[in-house]
Amino acid sequence: MNKYVIGVDGGNSKTDYFLFDIEGNFVDHLRDGTCSHERFPDAYQSSFRIMNEKINQLLARNAISMENIAAGAFGLAGVDVPIQKQNLSDVITRIGFKNFEVDNDSFLGIKAGTSMGYGVCSINGSGSVAGGIDPQGGRLQVGGIGSEICGDEAGGFFLARKAVRTVYDSLYRMSPATSLSKPVMELLEISDKFYYIQRISQLTATGQLPVKELVQLLFRHADAGDPSAVSAVENSALQLAKSASGCINNLSFGDTVEIVLAGSVWIKAETPILFDKFKKYVSEFTDKNCRYNILTVPPATGAVLWALELVNSSFADIGTKSKVIASVEDTIK
Repeated sequence: MNKYVIGVDGGNSKTDYFLFDIEGNFVDHLRDGTCSHERFPDAYQSSFRIMNEKINQLLARNAISMENIAAGAFGLAGVDVPIQKQNLSDVITRIGFKNFEVDNDSFLGIKAGTSMGYGVCSINGSGSVAGGIDPQGGRLQVGGIGSEICGDEAGGFFLARKAVRTVYDSLYRMSPATSLSKPVMELLEISDKFYYIQRISQLTATGQLPVKELVQLLFRHADAGDPSAVSAVENSALQLAKSASGCINNLSFGDTVEIVLAGSVWIKAETPILFDKFKKYVSEFTDKNCRYNILTVPPATGAVLWALELVNSSFADIGTKSKVIASVEDTIK
């Protein structure tokens, strides 16, 4: 009987379901909306309904049953604390999986972006979180549930609001003048500081705050040396480094650790200032030799590689890894 694996990358907006054989050959792919329990009133019941429907659809159209599935790996948004992991493990067991792993989607970056399948992934996208897997298989997530609670003071949404706040503090709260004021007001079409908070309130209430452009302005002015912008970026670099270093120091690594940088803010940063400060802080917090990799392949690659690892009891060799990466990139490019 032929055997297969399923890899699932389930984010807050979309979910990718991949079917590969155990030799690392692509078979099929489905993309659907989110399966996150945090997005539905009936929570885990909707997660079960959606994933069960899509996985069975994937199997049926390839004339495969769950008996053919050797392993599954699920990197899912909303797996931030043990009870969430347990509830989603119950969901996956109900679907019919016997050999599987489920965890936060930050762990997919480790499997996709490291040479040996272990290391640390710092995600800095719309939000931020860090995940670590050590050589013994120990796993730890740091952050992921909010800036107020656990220091997720990075990510596009946070940084955009920080740019807005920096200008507001300069205009009204006795902070030093910042070169951000004019370009931010022009971007947001504010003609006079009298209308500043009204316009900000409108844009945030309607979800129309131009996040990407505000983050670009913040980085650009920090790179040019504006003290207020530098301070904002410095704080985010510090918080990102604390989370990544927390993974390193609370797990069991050797002398060298691979750190994968994933998410739109890391990948699309137009200046190096955040990365340079992040590296500086990591070197202060740890005694490891850290090697940094920007994740340039789809995170879903990590789900497939993780599932194959469960079957073979070892991380994929370079040939298999390259084959999986190429297939995933061709499918969802």
